[in-house]
Amino acid sequence: MAAPILREAELDIGMSLKKAVSTVSPLALRILAECPVTKARACDLTLPHCTVNTPVFMPVGTQGTMKGITVDQLDELGCQICLGNTYHLGMRPGPELIEKANGLHGFMNWKRNLLTDSGGFQMVSLVELSEVTEEGVKFKSPYDGKEILLSPEQSIAIQNSLGSDIMMQLDDVVSSTVSGPRVEEAMWRSIRWLDRCIGANKNPDRQNLFAIIQGGLSAELRKTCLDEMTKRDVPGFAIGGLSGGEEKDDFWRMVTLSTDHLPRCCLTKYLHTQVIRKAKVLFY
Repeated sequence: MAAPILREAELDIGMSLKKAVSTVSPLALRILAECPVTKARACDLTLPHCTVNTPVFMPVGTQGTMKGITVDQLDELGCQICLGNTYHLGMRPGPELIEKANGLHGFMNWKRNLLTDSGGFQMVSLVELSEVTEEGVKFKSPYDGKEILLSPEQSIAIQNSLGSDIMMQLDDVVSSTVSGPRVEEAMWRSIRWLDRCIGANKNPDRQNLFAIIQGGLSAELRKTCLDEMTKRDVPGFAIGGLSGGEEKDDFWRMVTLSTDHLPRCCLTKYLHTQVIRKAKVLFY
C-alpha cells in the first residue's frame, strides 16, 4: 500500500593546496586540495552526524538497509555516509512510521550521515510505470497498481520526515541517451521544481537541500541550467542526468563543462557527481 503522503493525484597529480569554508548551515566544506587540471578536489565535508572525507564511496541502502552487510559492519569499515531512496521508503514502510522511529537514522540504527535521493531516478528506472506532469510524476505502485503522485513538495516532505543530512531536489530526469525537446523541457522543469523544493523544506537548519543540474548531453542546456540554479542559495549542487548509457567521453565532457561553468561564488560549495557505479570511471 502506498504511504498516505504519496496520496493520489497530488577525482590527478600536482594538486594545489587550497582552503575554503561554505557559510551555508548545516554544512561546512573545507577544501584541502584541488587539481588545477581536472578540478578534482579532496575535501572535509562537515554534516550534522560526522565529517565526510571526500572523495568518498557511498553505499546504497535503497530501502534503509545495505544488501549483504550489517550496519555494525558498515560502521567498522568506517563508512561516513550512505544513501536511501525517497520513492521506495515513501512507499514502504512509509514516512510516518520512519518518523516515529526518530527518522531514518533511528530506523536503521545508523549514527553517521545519510543522503536521500528524491525519487527522480525512478522516472527512468520505472519509466513504464510513470508519467511526468508539471505537478509532479505519476507512478503506478508496483505493489498494488494504485496511482500515486510524487510532487516536489511531497518529495521534500518525505525527506524531512526521513531526516537525512543531504536531500536531493526532485528533478525531471530523462535518460542521457535521449535528445530533442524533451531534454530542454526536463531542464526547465527541474529549475521550476527546485524553487518548489526550496519553498517546501521545513528543516533548512538541519537538512541540506542540493540542486541537480540537468541538460542531457547539450552544453548549451547544461550552461543555462547552471546559470539559473546557481542563482539559488543552496548548500550544494549535483551533476545529474548522466551514467545512463552515454559514452565515457560524453560523461566527462559534461562533468568538465559543469565544473568549468560554476560561478566563482559557488566554487566553495559542495559539488556531487551522481551515479558513478564503477571506480574505473574516475580514471579518464
